Amino acid sequence: MRILGLTGSIGMGKSTTAKLFAEAGVPVYDADAAVHELYEGEAAPAIEAAFPGTTANGKVDRPKLSARVVHDPAAIKQLEQIVHPMLGASRQKFFADAEAAKAPVVVLDIPLLFETGGEKRVDAVVVVSTSPELQRERVLARGTMDEAKLDAIIAKQTPDAEKRKRADFVVDTSHGLEPVRAQIAHILAEVVKMPQRRT
Repeated sequence: MRILGLTGSIGMGKSTTAKLFAEAGVPVYDADAAVHELYEGEAAPAIEAAFPGTTANGKVDRPKLSARVVHDPAAIKQLEQIVHPMLGASRQKFFADAEAAKAPVVVLDIPLLFETGGEKRVDAVVVVSTSPELQRERVLARGTMDEAKLDAIIAKQTPDAEKRKRADFVVDTSHGLEPVRAQIAHILAEVVKMPQRRT
């Protein structure tokens, strides 16, 4: 089984690309969704114990938790120590299910793949990309953030040009869905011929 790491900066079209991989029959593990799930259940008691007042009705209150840890590296580390082992377990279950289903390829959708050293745990990296203009236009069109917040997020992420350089495959989402579907078909044909690379 080959493991593809899927990543891309905000507004590049990564979520759409992940959906198209799933549509092509590839099991996709969504790291963000897995964290959401943990926050709504398993991780909530441990997070409440570590950061009292950050949960309500057995679920993590994300804005409250974020406000508590965002400027405190030690708190972020403590939160990661709670969540990462649980995430690891959910990822192992995903792999086991995919192996049992004899999936030739699986996709790990990890926004901060390079930032967390995740490229060492996959066989090939797919970077989703588009022009800076289109990226900005897409994110601001969501109506959930302003230019300053977007700039702050982009500043924290590995630059797109650097991601492209380190990618095995680049999916360009500038021209609609059909070209992306074609690129995915090409990637799936190629990756099974590649040697396993993960450590």
